[in-house]
Amino acid sequence: MAEVLDADSYLQRMLNTARPGMGRVHAFYDHRVGAVCRDPRLMLMPWDDHLVHRGDGVFESMKFIGRRLYQVEPHLERLKRSCKAIHLQPPCSWDEIRDSIVDVARAGGRDDGMVRVLLGRGPGGFGIDPDECPGASLYVVAYDIHRKPEAVYEKGVTAFKTSIPAKQPYLATIKSIDYLPNVLMKREAVEKGYDFPICFDDRGFLAEGATENVCIVDQQGRLHIPEFTNALAGTTLMRAIDLIKDEVDLIFRGIRESEIREAKEVFIVGTTTDALSVVRYEGKPIHNVKPGAVSKRIRQLLQQDLRENGLPL
Repeated sequence: MAEVLDADSYLQRMLNTARPGMGRVHAFYDHRVGAVCRDPRLMLMPWDDHLVHRGDGVFESMKFIGRRLYQVEPHLERLKRSCKAIHLQPPCSWDEIRDSIVDVARAGGRDDGMVRVLLGRGPGGFGIDPDECPGASLYVVAYDIHRKPEAVYEKGVTAFKTSIPAKQPYLATIKSIDYLPNVLMKREAVEKGYDFPICFDDRGFLAEGATENVCIVDQQGRLHIPEFTNALAGTTLMRAIDLIKDEVDLIFRGIRESEIREAKEVFIVGTTTDALSVVRYEGKPIHNVKPGAVSKRIRQLLQQDLRENGLPL
């Protein structure tokens, strides 16, 4: 029979309990407490927050490199759209959310890292009715970034068609907490020995990766970007498009799987990776099996943009 402890005894035991991943957390903020903390043992949220047991919430992740926080405003704008889509009103102003992001990133004291912002329906019960939650929740955490070594960019990566279908259009355009399909995509990639999974919609058009957008370059050097019907419009991809639009021709359209095999370049674009070339798809070579010029140029532009326009911490 399990022990029944008083509050002080329970708290002490909880603080002494081993917790995987603690060393990767820099600092965090819980709106209910209203303060930043650096002890990851206290990074807890209520079990009855609908964010936890219903996936009823939205999030954003952004990076800081060399103490410069990148793409804060685009991430916040997408967070606003996600909140609107699920009828969620944050517990404070958007200016306060922005300030908490900066405060947490600074408090961690690291040069490089990630910041994740989670907005949930809030605690209040274990049902499904949003009305049982009197107020939304806000959690912000800074943690380690896992940057790929330069050798990966020089060599390129592999990808395959996952068995997990693309999300429904309505859900695909919301950055919700419910990332179970994305998790299953990544699991399948690891299981099959590929670096990245790619999913397709029910019409056979390219959608996205587990956490990245996917683009191709045709033999004429034109950059083709999938329509954001069953995929989330990535902040990194949208910024990359703006940075390179004067250097290459851009085409937004549906892309078939066969075109991936015939492309001059295939690459993924995401917050942690910038732009990374896929040199083999389903075990078959793409073009000359080398990272392409467009992918390299986009990465260069994104890195330069972060240095010049990232928010100083």
